[in-house]
Parts: sequence; structure tokens; C-alpha cells
Amino acid sequence: MPDLLILSAYDAQSHQLWRHALAAFLTDNQPEWTIRQVALSPRYFSWRSRGNSLTLALHPEIQKPPDLIIATSMTDLSALRGMNRHVAEVPAIVYFHENQFAYPDTHREGQLERRITSIYTALSADRCFFNSEFNRSTFLTGSDELLAKMPDEVPSGVVDTIRTESRVVPVALGKPLPAGARSERLRIVWNHRWEHDKGPEQLRDIVEALLTENVDFEMSLLGQQFRQTPEAMEEVASLLASAGRLRHKGFIDDRHQYFDQLSQHDIVLSTAQHEFQGLAVQEAMNCGCIPVVPDGLSYPEYVPRQYRFDTVNEAVSVVVRIARGERENLSLAAFSWAAIGPVWLAEIDLLLRQRKTA
Repeated sequence: MPDLLILSAYDAQSHQLWRHALAAFLTDNQPEWTIRQVALSPRYFSWRSRGNSLTLALHPEIQKPPDLIIATSMTDLSALRGMNRHVAEVPAIVYFHENQFAYPDTHREGQLERRITSIYTALSADRCFFNSEFNRSTFLTGSDELLAKMPDEVPSGVVDTIRTESRVVPVALGKPLPAGARSERLRIVWNHRWEHDKGPEQLRDIVEALLTENVDFEMSLLGQQFRQTPEAMEEVASLLASAGRLRHKGFIDDRHQYFDQLSQHDIVLSTAQHEFQGLAVQEAMNCGCIPVVPDGLSYPEYVPRQYRFDTVNEAVSVVVRIARGERENLSLAAFSWAAIGPVWLAEIDLLLRQRKTA
């Protein structure tokens, strides 16, 4: 019976939720398959990004070769194959939750090395799955531009090879949840990580503008917090609290409680500067929220133009229109397991059959 191995080289929360959900789906639909998982904790980012192949190559679980590998793109697959002959010829799907070319901070230490390593990983894979077309296109364009900077000895067709084997396969969502109890006051939720790449300064500006315009609203800040918090986030919380508009502040670890909280809001607001799929927004939409998001990144793939903004004033205008009742039902059926699951099953089955006949 087929033996599948899922590798998560930097098991951040979104990666962890993805692999658990994928393993559960595969087990439910192919109970004769064995699903094994190896995950490395999401700590020491620079060390983990460069050293995961060494850790994984010598991991006891990988000494028994599987029939197929599913690895996150943080995995240095080319080095793993080179250090562990048991998996050198095992077919592999690499899943890209993000890519190193589309981050707004271009000065991060080690970024060049991570970018070129991600190209090696993509070339080592039999399939590259990206969670959005934005993710896929920025990776391919970024790879092309990076290889164009190499002074000589650049093989032709590298990006074309990756493009041929790439697919857009979003992270699947659970079943939609019914909206919870609403109030007369408009309820807005901002549910992103409290980090600079999620646009805390623009969030502050939008909150200030909503208060200036006397919009009757309250807001919840549900994102995950870390040791270092952007100053703008504390300013947002203070602004809301002093105006009596702060409904909830703090990360909700329990998923059922989290979804219940989302379902009690009218709007999910994003100010992200980078977003490869936008799971935080999609999960809130799945709970009945209307999205108000930047006009770019992955959002145009599932959010209509009337709910996207370029400026703070546009964001406030969208919120006001929704408050007046100008809203429509938005479907995320394309992100359901019913739509995405068959893609996984078909691609895995094809690679397993190819391995048998090789």
C-alpha cells in the first residue's frame, strides 16, 4: 500500500493547520494509504531555513523510503535528496505557502541564499503546488529575474521547467459557518499577525479616519502577537479603547472559539503588504464577513473590485457602503475540499503510477 511522507521544515501555525487537514483528507479518502509526518518547530528561522535538510536527512522517519514526499517549500529538497539516498528517486510534491521573492523587505539577511535555494527545491520536485496565482507568478518572475543576474553559465529553460510542473492548488477551507448574532453597531475584525508586513501603520490611519468620519463601529484585533510588537499596533489598540470601540483584543488559540468570534463580525479588514493566499480573510469570509482588502496581492483572485481599496479614503468608503447595506453574498466554493481534494488525489495517483512503471 502507498506510503506518503509529509515534511514541514518550518512548521508555523498555518503550515501546521494545512498538513493536519491534508493528512486527514487523504486518510478519509484513501484509508489504505499510510500517511507519515515530520515537522520541525518554527524557531531560529535563519538556522532552520539553511539546516533543515541536514536534520531531515538523518531523521529516523526518513530512513525508510516512502512512495511519495509532500514537502513545504521551506524544505531544502535538493540537499535532502543529496544527503539521503533513500529519497533521491522518490517523487515529490513541493507546496509553496509563500515564496522568497514577494516579501516587501528586500534587505533581510540571507534572502539571496534562500531565493536560490527555493529554485533548487522547485527544480528537484516533480510537482510544485502554489496556494495562489499571485504566489506562482511572483515566484516564476522572481526566479527569472534572479537567474538573469548570474554572470555566466546559466542553464536555459530553468523557469520554463518549473512552470510546466506548477499548479495553483489553494489551501482548502472547512465548511462555511453560519453568521452569528449581529448588532446595530458595525463590527469589524482585523485578524492578522501583529507584524510590520501586515500594514499596522495603514490600519492605524484607517481607524483614525473611521473615527473622524463618526462611523458607528467597533473593532476586534484577533491576530497573533510576538515578543516585538509594532508601535502602530499599540496605537491602534489605544485609539479604539479610548473611543470605546475596542471589542476584543488578543489571539484566540482555540479554533472553534476563534470561528465563533469571527462569525459575530460584519467586516474582515486587511491592510497586508504581502499575502500569498489570505487565509485569515478567507476564514472570516467563510464565517459570513464581507472583506475590505487592498487591491493587489492574492486578493483579486477572490474578492470583487468593489471591496478592494488603494487608499485609506477608499477603505473608509467601502466600510461606509457596507454599513449602509450595500453587500453581496460571496462564494468561496473554489477553496473547498470538494474542489481542491480531487486535484490532490489525481496528482498523487499519477505520480505513484509513474513510480511503479519507472
